Amino acid sequence: MRDTGEYLFTSESVSEGHPDKVADRISDTVLDAFLAADPYSRVACETLVTTNRVVLAGETRGPESVTPELLCHLTRLAIKDIGYEQDGFHWQNADIACHLHSQSADIAQGVDSAGNKDEGAGDQGIMFGYACRETETLMPAPLYYAHEILRTIRDLRKAGDRSVHGLLPDAKSQVTLQYIDGKPVRATSVVVSTQHEAGMEQAEIKRLLWPLVEATLPKGWMCPEAEFHVNPTGQFVIGGPDGDCGLTGRKIIVDTYGGASPHGGGAFSGKDPTKVDRSAAYACRYLAKNVVASGLADRCTLQISYAIGVSRPLSVYVDLHGTGKDVDEAKLEKALRDAMNLSPRGIREHLKMNRPIYVPTSAYGHFGREPDDDKGTFTWERTDLVPALKAALGR
Repeated sequence: MRDTGEYLFTSESVSEGHPDKVADRISDTVLDAFLAADPYSRVACETLVTTNRVVLAGETRGPESVTPELLCHLTRLAIKDIGYEQDGFHWQNADIACHLHSQSADIAQGVDSAGNKDEGAGDQGIMFGYACRETETLMPAPLYYAHEILRTIRDLRKAGDRSVHGLLPDAKSQVTLQYIDGKPVRATSVVVSTQHEAGMEQAEIKRLLWPLVEATLPKGWMCPEAEFHVNPTGQFVIGGPDGDCGLTGRKIIVDTYGGASPHGGGAFSGKDPTKVDRSAAYACRYLAKNVVASGLADRCTLQISYAIGVSRPLSVYVDLHGTGKDVDEAKLEKALRDAMNLSPRGIREHLKMNRPIYVPTSAYGHFGREPDDDKGTFTWERTDLVPALKAALGR
């Protein structure tokens, strides 16, 4: 985004009940089941959800105790936890088919470590990380508030709060902010589409959501009433996988930075951490966040690239967008390489990624979340590299 002038920027989010997020949740449920049984399992699980049907497909390598029957059972529990007990998609009644099979031997031999060969990347690819000072989480503000709106509705719905009575799991949000000289100053429009029980009127839902959204945004940021769009089609009764087919990995911009940063193209959910699509993207966020948290810059974009079967990254690139505090970007790139082993094994070990920690990432963003030391989640959101980076740059 530009650092000068006045402009509008928009990001969207989708709830855990959105069909694509239901698919992401199930894929990460499969992954966590394998990692709980064996931390070195290999998983690449894709999920399709539609009217009362779930299809699991992909490749795995792990203990025989993780059976198709177990995965189908865990899938039902995931659907139940999201809140689907509707005629068109019900956790008890949905038909679940498991078509997972063994990982390709050709991929395995490129990834596995053997003799003097270190573990290689699970695929080629480019990964990006980003951080900025727009919010306390060092995330872009439009995406942060789009997530917060839906997360608040979700929390109230699951708590049985009367303020959201009649609202159902499937929902989307979109927040447009006005920027002046690179800083967000207010919302110019907000869109919320939420599934609801039959009989609820559009105006009623808008009245319910106005105070919730206003309280989520910073004081004085709420958009004009005419620019607060709630269920613009007028009705949203048929939703979730019954209303739209869902697939794993179709919300990669929602998962990352809301369009404020480039994206390498790879999705995250359902992939074990030998897949650099996931682990290296997390490492990029970790490094970019530590750069901004250290005060070296106000914005940081980081890119890393890999080749399948090769352990070392082919490139590390840093862009501080002109916000660096007398920082030599080439020197910073070296400092980042020194601060963290960016091989697939090095990333997994540094961020402790071989654990069943991925279900919480499947909705409301993989970044900008609070690390939980007890559960081991979101380790890539820590800022523990700040002292090393400051020392390397002479601060």
